[in-house]
Amino acid sequence: MRTTIVLARHGRTEWHHGNRYTGSTDLPIDEVGVRQAQQLKDWAVDYAPDALWASPMLRARQTIAPTAEALGLTPTVDARLREVDFGSAEGKMLSELPPAVAKAFVLDPVVDHFPGGEHPADAADRVHEVLAEIAERHEGRRVLVVAHNTLIRLLVCRVLGLRLNDYRRLLPALGPAALVRFRWQDGTVGLEAYNVPALRLETQA
Repeated sequence: MRTTIVLARHGRTEWHHGNRYTGSTDLPIDEVGVRQAQQLKDWAVDYAPDALWASPMLRARQTIAPTAEALGLTPTVDARLREVDFGSAEGKMLSELPPAVAKAFVLDPVVDHFPGGEHPADAADRVHEVLAEIAERHEGRRVLVVAHNTLIRLLVCRVLGLRLNDYRRLLPALGPAALVRFRWQDGTVGLEAYNVPALRLETQA
């Protein structure tokens, strides 16, 4: 049976607008993020997912709230969908970090992840675990999941068998409220769409 899981990045926050690392910091979405959440809702009403899941972080819960209300569904909130903790980089732009730290991170963001932060491989493990659980629990159905930028990019690499160390190079962008679609079928996982703005992803797939 075919199971489709669409992951949406949460709407914009003040820090994301300034391109500051926002991992474990629990910020709300800003005015633009509110509009993006409404756009996600408009898309989801046509897509008609059978279930909703979300990160426990405020920005994710605020992003999925209009969709949940419109569809009459209660999102399952799972801590494994939270964003990567960026440690010493929280609240800072890359240019504001010590040059040696920034350079090492750019060259290999897994081996030289930010000091005090979560290891990206651990984050990839937990999100892959929860996505497999979602696919099993909702076999043959459609699920919408609201999560986070770095976490989703790590998941894409893990599912496709790509080196996690290359996630920033291979997947340099994932816009606020943009969509990523996976297909689970016959024991295999495939990527059908990546970084598609809400309202532009085909709802009949």
